Amino acid sequence: MFSKQSLQMLDTVARMGSFTAAAEHLHKVPSAISYAVRQVEQELGVKLFHRLTRKVELTEAGEHFIKEARLLLRQMEDVKSQIKRVESGYHKTVKLTLDNIVKIEPLKKLITDFYQTFDYAELQINMEVFNGSWEAISEGRADVVIGATSAIPVSGDYGVKSMGSIDWAYVMASDHPLANKPELTDDDLSRIPAICLDDTSIILPKRHTWHSAQQRRLLLPNWFSAIECLKSKVGMGYMPRHMASHFIAQNELIEVKLKGDKPLSACCLVWRKNQDNKLVEWLIDYLGDSDKLYHDWLE
Repeated sequence: MFSKQSLQMLDTVARMGSFTAAAEHLHKVPSAISYAVRQVEQELGVKLFHRLTRKVELTEAGEHFIKEARLLLRQMEDVKSQIKRVESGYHKTVKLTLDNIVKIEPLKKLITDFYQTFDYAELQINMEVFNGSWEAISEGRADVVIGATSAIPVSGDYGVKSMGSIDWAYVMASDHPLANKPELTDDDLSRIPAICLDDTSIILPKRHTWHSAQQRRLLLPNWFSAIECLKSKVGMGYMPRHMASHFIAQNELIEVKLKGDKPLSACCLVWRKNQDNKLVEWLIDYLGDSDKLYHDWLE
């Protein structure tokens, strides 16, 4: 309904309180300004300014209109800047997914550094479990995933950087009735639920934390709830060592031995390559090489 020029003209009149002063500022004659204001008022069907002897004042409707007009002008400038940034590869948002397997502590510094580096961009952070992380990036819900595990179950143009392997500890509450046994048997395991994280994938096949074939599972949404169940002697199960070590040191959980080999999980950083997004490039460079990724997020 209104051009950028007409909104700027009305804003100038409101700020200067005079058609004459606004005309001088805009290098126009006062009659042109007066006529333009009257045209807008006729379109709106309301009076925006009280005409006084030497000045004009906003009506109540005019004050509301000018407030909205200034908002529109700012939005117009934002859109213009966004388009220029997108053309240069700087999008407004980068979607970051953390697999529930990684540490959370490094996130604070990452967020602080990101917002100090970019004065316009936003981080959208989500958390997934197992194949849910791969599904997020394959479906476009994530640009970057930290801690994707196992083999790549999806096709597409992705960048992948190894983060090393996750070491798992089989744990139970330190005061669990089976805590004093030197090694758990299949019969022991069959009587205790296995604490497992529930894969958040909907389309891809689900994967879960390893458990004995004899065990029933207790599927939980995250490690916070899993840890509470472990400490409450509801069940037992494998837990990433970098998460378990604190609770083992505090004697809230203990590590127990099982027959057979202990599982290891390959872990990686993965990102979408089929887009020109400088925010993604910055993030991949910021996260560093494989050694730094392992130290920051898994060790």
